[in-house]
Amino acid sequence: MTRTLRCLRTSRLGVVRVAVLAAALGAPAVAGAQTATAPAATAPALTIEQAVALARRNNPDFLATRNNRRSAAAETRAAYGALLPQVNASLSGQYQQGGQQFFSGVSLGANTDVVQSQYNLGLTYRVNAGNFIAPRVQRANAAAVDADIAGASENLASLVRQDYLTALASAAQVELQDSLVANAQLQLQLAKAKAEVGSGTLLDVQRAEVALGQQQVQRLQAKNQADVDRLRLFQQMGMTESAISPDSVRLVSTFGTNDTTPSLPTLLALAKQQNPGVVALRSREHVADLNVARERTEYTPTLSLSTGIGGYTYSYRDPNFLVNQARAQMQGAQASCLSNAQIRQAVGLSVPDCSGLVLTDQQAQSIRDQNSAFPFDFTHAPRSVTASISLPVFDGFGREQRLQEAEVQREDARYSVRSRELALNADVTAAYLTLQTARQTVALQEQNAAKAKEELKFVQDQYAVGLATFVDLTTSRAAYAQAETDRINAVYNFHKAFAALESAVGRPLR
Repeated sequence: MTRTLRCLRTSRLGVVRVAVLAAALGAPAVAGAQTATAPAATAPALTIEQAVALARRNNPDFLATRNNRRSAAAETRAAYGALLPQVNASLSGQYQQGGQQFFSGVSLGANTDVVQSQYNLGLTYRVNAGNFIAPRVQRANAAAVDADIAGASENLASLVRQDYLTALASAAQVELQDSLVANAQLQLQLAKAKAEVGSGTLLDVQRAEVALGQQQVQRLQAKNQADVDRLRLFQQMGMTESAISPDSVRLVSTFGTNDTTPSLPTLLALAKQQNPGVVALRSREHVADLNVARERTEYTPTLSLSTGIGGYTYSYRDPNFLVNQARAQMQGAQASCLSNAQIRQAVGLSVPDCSGLVLTDQQAQSIRDQNSAFPFDFTHAPRSVTASISLPVFDGFGREQRLQEAEVQREDARYSVRSRELALNADVTAAYLTLQTARQTVALQEQNAAKAKEELKFVQDQYAVGLATFVDLTTSRAAYAQAETDRINAVYNFHKAFAALESAVGRPLR
């Protein structure tokens, strides 16, 4: 009777444990690329395209590259500005202390301080054939800069997609490890239950405890790797995760493994037309062609025109300095007049009237007014226009050197385009073949994972009723874990291969 009850208890316990393990194993360990992996269901979602958009707005390296557009725009504006005349304006003032100065033995200067001011407004126009080519060169250079920015943007998008998929794969591995830990815990409970009823051994319990500990270590390592991959993703995005949300964000992807791709000839044609790297090199080739044409214009004459207006003021700090000079001159003239009058009177000639040789107050005030021109009562200088034509004849072969360097750069640019087109053809073809292989690998790994799951369930059922050993169970669980890990890797390797193909082509394909 006791033996019968023990058998019934063992049978019921086995049925219960099998049901529990089947339920645990029946739950998907990972949902693949179609399911969101999230710390919490209420956390905000971050799609792969949103991550790319945030990276384009925040990645400092990309922003530094995008700043080149401003420099290119300024250079284009300056090239057009070279077709316009240059205008220069100046205004200056000067103070000179009174005193005698000697120049070539001649005494110059005055015994009073002097202030001066002058202005000049000049217009200069210098033009040759190179001025008319420069705007075309700078427009082509601006187009090349835009192509470089587009290439940097696509490269950044490719890196973010790869890091995003890596983070998703790591999160899926964490989910797998969680399910395996739960499975190992149930195996430990089953081993203990069997040991209690006498159908198992303590060795099985110890093996189950070791297996659970090892599985917990693997889960810890997977969790750490997932955290590191998330950090790398947000580093590539140029921001921290907390800048998006105080809570952890969910990484989601709606891509499937059945996404179709265009044919290889179509992809090669698209890549040749739209790949940012090739487009940028073609733009650089066009810039090199124009640079050769610009260097050849150095053999053409240059026309220079210049004109301008100006004025000056010159005033003595002592307002009576000129008045005293004029009074002294007037007194000298009066003395000379009186002396002349005496001589003329002595010889019986008519005597001149010297009474008018006196500096009046009105004349003195007029002299003071003329001396008060500083600083803005300018005396205008005569206008002039200058025109010249210059033609360089020999500059030590400098022009020839610059022309030769421009031609070499043009040939190098053409070689670079050809090399990049050949590499692009190989890159697209290799990415396409890798994608096809990854697609087939996903199908095979899904079959292997399904079979490993069925095998584990079968061995669990046998172990529950005593028809399999714990070693068989551990072996089956390890095979299932490896198969499921390979399936996860295959799924995300497929998406990474798809992203690599998009990067090679230079445009999204789904």
